[in-house]
Amino acid sequence: MHILVLTDNFIPEIAAPSFRAHDHAKRWLEAGHEVTVVTCVPNWPRGEPFPGYKNRLYQEEWIDGIRVIRLWSYMSANKGFLRRTLDYVSFMLSAILFFRRYPKFDVILATSPQFLTAVAGWAISILRRRPWVFEIRDLWPASIRAVGAADGLLIRWLERLELFLYRKANRLVTLTDAFKHDLVKRGIDRAKIDVVTNGVDTSQFNRAAVTYDARARLGILPEKFLAGYVGTTGMAHGLKTLLDAAEICRQPANDSSSATGDIHFLIMGEGAERQRLEADTQRRGLSNVQFSDRVPHAEVPNYLAALDLAIIHLRPDPVFETVIPSKLFEFMALRVPVLMAVAGEAAEIVTETKCGVCIAPGDGRVMADAIIELSTDATVLTRMGESGERAAASHYGRCTKAQQMLQSLCRTLGREFSVDAAVETPTPGHLPSRAA
Repeated sequence: MHILVLTDNFIPEIAAPSFRAHDHAKRWLEAGHEVTVVTCVPNWPRGEPFPGYKNRLYQEEWIDGIRVIRLWSYMSANKGFLRRTLDYVSFMLSAILFFRRYPKFDVILATSPQFLTAVAGWAISILRRRPWVFEIRDLWPASIRAVGAADGLLIRWLERLELFLYRKANRLVTLTDAFKHDLVKRGIDRAKIDVVTNGVDTSQFNRAAVTYDARARLGILPEKFLAGYVGTTGMAHGLKTLLDAAEICRQPANDSSSATGDIHFLIMGEGAERQRLEADTQRRGLSNVQFSDRVPHAEVPNYLAALDLAIIHLRPDPVFETVIPSKLFEFMALRVPVLMAVAGEAAEIVTETKCGVCIAPGDGRVMADAIIELSTDATVLTRMGESGERAAASHYGRCTKAQQMLQSLCRTLGREFSVDAAVETPTPGHLPSRAA
């Protein structure tokens, strides 16, 4: 089977869709299938081509045996609704215009979160007469409404387009059960929907893969209790709450015995709210908060493992209760306990696996109290980390998820799926290589 993957993000971009598409493609290759990825020139989140790349109309490279076709797109930083929309539209148009250049394939996998990629999947399926699968990573129009980025007529039009794509897709793959339930309530046939949650490449994200002390590189003293957020600093993440917690945890100037003086906060990542968060941190005089830029993909495990406690937070909105942040599984695999400030399925996973503590989102006092309590109990933290590591290895490994996705693709084509010949455990990966 030859799989054509359409994705706005791909390696070397450090983003959840990049990791999922890359990891799945590697395992499909190992199972004897062919994979071609159609994507943009890497530019996320700054809207600038990565070193060594130029924003050409059409170019190809090979990454870990995967044929990668990169197309021109209008590049925009990860902020501003209009410019980001132009970015999405330009990739959609490029993907459709170059449809004749793609090698012969059997099935199309078009992945969101921005579902204009799915528009390209639908169009190419008609032009090349091949079935297509819509992988739904996010309920996109609803998320835009939730963060207040747009509303009114535009959102209503996008929601109509969304339902059109759901109906036209030969199969739908959602990342959560909540997404599936939402689609069924809106009239989509349950039989055409599969659920394949996110996972983690345990060959890369594990304690044995940690090669250096990231705390030392960040200049954070070893005696500090380090609570950190790692990921996109976007509107949906509501990271003002983290600053509220840091302000509460800050050691009072007249109380040198306060234990909260040993708590340090790290915000690592880039996005639309980064500058505002930094300005707010300076205004409040929060010396216990530190910001850091993104690092190369291969170095990410070192920084995640440096945390004593990982904070996962989304704004308090019912839409985000349907989300399972992919970084959860990376923290679990690295034995890092999690403070989950996201309700819904994500909280259920944390509770069931006992890998952390769940709190309500949007409340700095609740977050601060939880961090202070956890910072004083190393035994509990160790137990949470070990529980998360076991669950990641047994239930959320990328090999398992790639096999589930492959099964869905085979079902789309009406083919038999052989578990024995599907996906073998890969050898530890290496840095993506570029070839002209």
